[in-house]
Amino acid sequence: MATKDSDPSLGFLTKKETEVKLPRPTRVKNKTPAPIQITAEQILREARERQEAEIRPPKQKITDSTELADYRLRKRKEFEDLIRRVRWNISVWIKYAQWEESQKDFNRARSVWERALEVDYRNHTLWLKYAEVEMKNKFINHARNVWDRAVTLLPRVDQLWYKYIHMEEMLGNVAGARQIFERWMTWMPDQQGWLSYIKFEIRYNEMERARGIFERFVQCHPKVGAWIRYAKFEMKNGEVARARNCYERAIEKLADDEDAEQLFLAFAEFEERCKESERARCIYKFALDHIPKGRAEDLYRKFVAFEKQYGDKEGIEDAIVGKRRFQYEEEVRKNPLNYDSWFDYIRLEENTGNKARTREVYERAIANVPPAEEKRYWQRYIYLWINYALYEELEAEDAERTRDVYRECLKLIPHDKFSFAKIWLMAGQFEIRQLNLKGARQILGNAIGKAPKDKIFKKYIEIELQLGNIDRCRKLYEKYLEWSPENCYAWSKYAELEKSLSETERARAIFELAIAQPALDMPELLWKDKNMFPPKLVRLGEKVKSKTKVDENTDDVNVDPFTSFHRKYLIQLTRQLKRARRGKFWVICCDLSWVQNSDRFRLQFSKQIAYIDFEISEGEFERTRELYERLLDRTKHLKVWISYAKFEASAMVEDDMGSDLPEDDAQESILEEKRQCIERARRVFEKAVNYFRTSAPELKEERTMLLEEWLNMESSFGELGDVSLVQIKLPKKLKKKRQIVTEDGPSGAISTVLGIPKFSYEEYIDYLFPEETQTTNLKILEAAYRWKKQKTSDDE
Repeated sequence: MATKDSDPSLGFLTKKETEVKLPRPTRVKNKTPAPIQITAEQILREARERQEAEIRPPKQKITDSTELADYRLRKRKEFEDLIRRVRWNISVWIKYAQWEESQKDFNRARSVWERALEVDYRNHTLWLKYAEVEMKNKFINHARNVWDRAVTLLPRVDQLWYKYIHMEEMLGNVAGARQIFERWMTWMPDQQGWLSYIKFEIRYNEMERARGIFERFVQCHPKVGAWIRYAKFEMKNGEVARARNCYERAIEKLADDEDAEQLFLAFAEFEERCKESERARCIYKFALDHIPKGRAEDLYRKFVAFEKQYGDKEGIEDAIVGKRRFQYEEEVRKNPLNYDSWFDYIRLEENTGNKARTREVYERAIANVPPAEEKRYWQRYIYLWINYALYEELEAEDAERTRDVYRECLKLIPHDKFSFAKIWLMAGQFEIRQLNLKGARQILGNAIGKAPKDKIFKKYIEIELQLGNIDRCRKLYEKYLEWSPENCYAWSKYAELEKSLSETERARAIFELAIAQPALDMPELLWKDKNMFPPKLVRLGEKVKSKTKVDENTDDVNVDPFTSFHRKYLIQLTRQLKRARRGKFWVICCDLSWVQNSDRFRLQFSKQIAYIDFEISEGEFERTRELYERLLDRTKHLKVWISYAKFEASAMVEDDMGSDLPEDDAQESILEEKRQCIERARRVFEKAVNYFRTSAPELKEERTMLLEEWLNMESSFGELGDVSLVQIKLPKKLKKKRQIVTEDGPSGAISTVLGIPKFSYEEYIDYLFPEETQTTNLKILEAAYRWKKQKTSDDE
């Protein structure tokens, strides 16, 4: 009966009895190194000393024929047994045959070789060993028989043919060797077989036979190397005409081969050795025109070296241009969207003066349209079209092609996603230069309809204004404001136009519409900009250029506008137009801001007039005060208060003009008028100071600046001024410290000594005004009174 701990699968054995007891790992008590160390050398020496002596069998000497027969019988039996076991092992057969040969029993050796060939006749090593045995023992006919059978059964093994031919040639059987070569050539071997045949004939001075073999060779292997060898053979034999004929026939057949570069190089070097430099130059140029640029690197290098050696200045320049052209072709082939490489390539072709090639490069360049319809990918690409149009107009002088270039460019640009104002403007300016004003208006009108931009509106209005078409200017301004009603520049320029036409009411109405707009980009320009935005003159050549900067907020091109090369075009255009003097057109036909060193021409963009300045210029001071009040209802900015006060202080200058009073009365009237102006200015300052004191007490610095401006103005009034009015209001400057507070809270660090936080502080200037000083003194007196009252109560 099984016990409780027994396992049913183990019979009556318990788990304790069947448990595998592994030795426990013991800890090494002493880890110090042993005093005597065992080395590898000692182990090997002990193994060698204990090795037993080798027992070699005794040498046997054969003394008679009976022992020899027994030895041969035993060896043959061993070989036969081995062959029966490993019949397909060729090395066993070879050893067996070589042993029979060593016994001088050639019949038995041949029998072994034949039996081996029956097993594997495709093994050419057997044939080689077999024939070598026959040749070594001078059995020539047997050797011929073996070689003949070998090349018949294995005609594609070149080594068999070589050995066979070598044997016949060593025996002096030249005719037999030639016959073997002919048999071999019927199998169309590789180039080395043909070259061996040719060398064989050359060794025996059979040049005509060698030439015939070369003809068959180039027909069998029509490769560049074969033709070059043939031509060199003829050249070596002094047959220059035959060698040239070989090269010409080779070019006719292999001009499109991938290795044609080597053929052309060899042909050119051949002509160079023959002192035919013109023929060599023609070969180089023909090759450069027909070989793809990617495979003509060596050709370009050799051509440049040739021109430096034999050519003149023009030839050397052509060679260098060809080399650079090859480099640019490689760059644009690797990355067709690398527009910088296209620009360099185009500039190279333009300098050469070949119009057809230049146009071809331009067409290839503009065919690489950016893959994505995003403006940042088109920034560089669009200048390919611009340069193309300038080239056709200025260098090629082809107006129709220029018009086609502009037309195709405008069709290609996706105007619903983005556009380029420069293209529209240049197309319109081109039509003006061609005296086609109707076409220019049509182009600019399409630009406004498809892709309206500030630059297009401004330029179109400038053109119409110089032509004197006021009605068109008004319509354009209306379209401009309809498209961009928040544009303060457009409102201001429109009002300025009406003011220049003495249309005061229209200008005032435009200003009223402008300031009534709910959203404006720069409303201060409409109200008052004389002090903050002085007028600017735009000089020619002062336009800011940027290599790769892109303004993401606008749609205008701002990338590498024109290089010096293309600026040359515009200078040339300006000179042509100055000679033409075609009415007003030549003034407005070109973007003259790109022409440098022309101080006689300035684009005088008159200053943008603001509403308040407009009313001041009209002498409407009441309207001006009303505007200032309306402006203060919208903003209480410090500059508005100062500007208002300055206006009131100077309003009398225009009022006293044309007075007919006597001199004394006039002087008195002027003084009275000045006093009234000063009083009005002081009221404005008082009002401003009250605002900053009551409504914006935190703006202490602005309040201080206002008082300083008031003080300066009182000083400028001379005797009529009263600086004491301002001095009593001036604050005291106090240096204070405050804790630096960042976005994460107060800045500081924990002290490593006491664990107390240390915070960072900064100094700043604070202003203490007179009313704040009185308040501080009252608070101190109240605190002292409370302390005295408390002390009295405690004593009682």
